[in-house]
Amino acid sequence: MLKTLQNALRVKDVRRRLLFTFLMLVVVRIGSQLPVPGVDPDYFADFFEQHQGDAFNLLNSFTGGSFENFSILALSISPYITSSIIMQLMTIAIPKLEEMQKDGEEGRKKIVEYTRYLTVALALITAIAMSIGFGRQGLLENFNWHSVVVVVFTLTAGSAFLMWLGERITDKGIGNGISLILLVNILSRIPDDIKTIYDKFIAPSSVAAGVVIAIIVIAILVAIVAFTVLLNSAVRKIPVQYSQKMQGRRLIGGQSSHIPLKVNTANVIPVIFASSLMSTPMIIAQFFTVDYSTIGGKILTFLSSSSWFRPERPWYTLGALVYIALIIIFAYFYTSITFNPLEIANNMKKQGGFIPGIRPGKPTSDYLNKILNYIVLIGAVGLTIVAIIPIILSGIFNITRISFIGTSLIIIVGVIQETLKQIETRVVAREYDSIF
Repeated sequence: MLKTLQNALRVKDVRRRLLFTFLMLVVVRIGSQLPVPGVDPDYFADFFEQHQGDAFNLLNSFTGGSFENFSILALSISPYITSSIIMQLMTIAIPKLEEMQKDGEEGRKKIVEYTRYLTVALALITAIAMSIGFGRQGLLENFNWHSVVVVVFTLTAGSAFLMWLGERITDKGIGNGISLILLVNILSRIPDDIKTIYDKFIAPSSVAAGVVIAIIVIAILVAIVAFTVLLNSAVRKIPVQYSQKMQGRRLIGGQSSHIPLKVNTANVIPVIFASSLMSTPMIIAQFFTVDYSTIGGKILTFLSSSSWFRPERPWYTLGALVYIALIIIFAYFYTSITFNPLEIANNMKKQGGFIPGIRPGKPTSDYLNKILNYIVLIGAVGLTIVAIIPIILSGIFNITRISFIGTSLIIIVGVIQETLKQIETRVVAREYDSIF
């Protein structure tokens, strides 16, 4: 990692792109501290004190605390992430969009344009729901139509601005603009997380006990990070051999290659899907008065991750089993719509490629399906382990969810790995240009 950055800083163009990216991310963090006009700054501070570990904590982590501060960037890039996932699913379901995606650069530009419109629409809907729902409960200092309109337009504009900023980082920076904004937001919460761990485990102990606890905590964190890096990097390589053929007077082909199948094929998407599905009833319930002693209230408690792994009420932990099952189901579902073994097998057949020992065509597709089913299960189990650890720690030790492990850690590792690859590619490209 350090060697990659050192090489990048020697190349003028890459150095300029890194500086531009850094400045844009500074703008993001400054915007995260600017409050929306007309809101009570203490409302969400009290709200998170009463709802530790609930659905909104994941959103607060993704926004880098902007949601808790209710800043002009409180929605962050969550509407863009949601719209991108929706467009990806619609591309599979709607033939016209699928054709558009395969229609080269022009088709992809159209899909990006539709994603922008959908992002603004989702941001507008979310802003309206939040300004009215929370405004009635005390978020707005003066709850009236004027205050609601100000909040709605401010939040929507903030989300659209971040989308535009992410695209500028992608074009003029080092790439992965949206992902880098998400990354810097998550990383900004690490000091608060360290303080939470210190106050809960180390501060109340003696010096000797504190040192031992600190070593144990660091060892656990290093193990989790190492496991996440391994999970994101693990690849199953399927060997492919291309047959030789005559072209004119020359014999071409005969090369060996491979199909890289990632163990964590769906990345963090299954966790986001499962978390969203489990937390949606809780989010809706926050806008109403709910009696948690009723059956409906107990079901909501069952679905809330803040109720799992609590020693005083272990029966609610059954909700975690539903969460785990959803992660595995969504891992298979998302992989099935993003990876088409039959299409790959047909393309290999057209190009004269085959997997040694496997006949081209449908037998190759069946073989890839079989391998993929094993890989997806391993990846889903690994993903579940990383996602469930912070929930277990939160329940057993009664602490606020640590934001930089679990779902956030998978994102951190994935974005850093992808960004380093982008930097290496740009450095190699510049060196290649300088040679010729």
